[in-house]
Amino acid sequence: MSSQAVVTPEELNLLIEQTYKVENDFNELKSSYAHLQDTVEKVVEFLPNAIWIVNGDNTVFLQNSKARDLLELLKLLEFRDEDYELKFNSLSYLVKSSKYKDKMMFSVIDITEQKRKENLATMGQMAAHLSHEIRNPIGSISLLSSTLKKRVPPENIPIVQEIQKSVYRIDRIIKATLMFSKGVEVAKTSFMWSDLRTSIDMSIGYYGYSKDISFIFPQDDFKISADKDLLEMLFSNFIANAIDAIELDDDHEDGIVEIVYRCDKNYHKFYIYDTGVDIESKEDLFEAFKSTKLKGNGLGLILCRQIAEAHNGSVNLLNTKRKCFEIKLRLA
Repeated sequence: MSSQAVVTPEELNLLIEQTYKVENDFNELKSSYAHLQDTVEKVVEFLPNAIWIVNGDNTVFLQNSKARDLLELLKLLEFRDEDYELKFNSLSYLVKSSKYKDKMMFSVIDITEQKRKENLATMGQMAAHLSHEIRNPIGSISLLSSTLKKRVPPENIPIVQEIQKSVYRIDRIIKATLMFSKGVEVAKTSFMWSDLRTSIDMSIGYYGYSKDISFIFPQDDFKISADKDLLEMLFSNFIANAIDAIELDDDHEDGIVEIVYRCDKNYHKFYIYDTGVDIESKEDLFEAFKSTKLKGNGLGLILCRQIAEAHNGSVNLLNTKRKCFEIKLRLA
């Protein structure tokens, strides 16, 4: 007769207690894992770049919201031992990848703005070098044209004047390019608006235009504490743009460029209007080396803004029915 092991009540209670303990340990472990997973997901979500963790069968194990927005980009990614750049939808991305067991991780960050700044810096350096090379012969041409104007017959003077206007345009481009590459440096002095207006009138005369354009400038005189040469460049750029806009208007043979002046306790405020064609691409207005004009080099408005900001002011295109730029310059 075989004997059967008898489980005592004490042993049964111990077994039940151990079962409960194992269940509690399992629940705690499960809770810890869920907390860890939630923490990892939050960390991944917090990162500024798109993150994918991909299984061996190319299914997505984990991704953040930035990755979800670029899901089509995932199809173009490939594992490499080194970082690489990728173009997608006209944007530039830096791709980093790594492997752990059967999973691959991809990190993708948008470097479009960084690439743009690098390209602008390169373009600025090249333009500055070319400007230095051009400056000497342009100076010689300017000097020789002034001498020639005194010696040619009267009927040939308009030809020499056209040469001088062309030289003036090139000189403006050279100054703008060098200033863009070196940065705006302000040397403030005190002067009257009438003195600045005289310089602006001279630059208008050199610029040249074919239509009958009226220039309406502030008549009252007032003192300005600023860099006069920089402000001459600022206003001349705006007026040159206004002239070009009027010249492009095929419906009218005349036009108006108007500057209105206001002042409060903090700022000189200038409002520049013109009756020329409207601005086509407003989002590119203050983008370097972008211009819709045949005569432009794409630096005029960005330099105007830098000059105003160097005077603790600003330049803005106002959202009004009539095309209007606002220039603010700090009083002191």
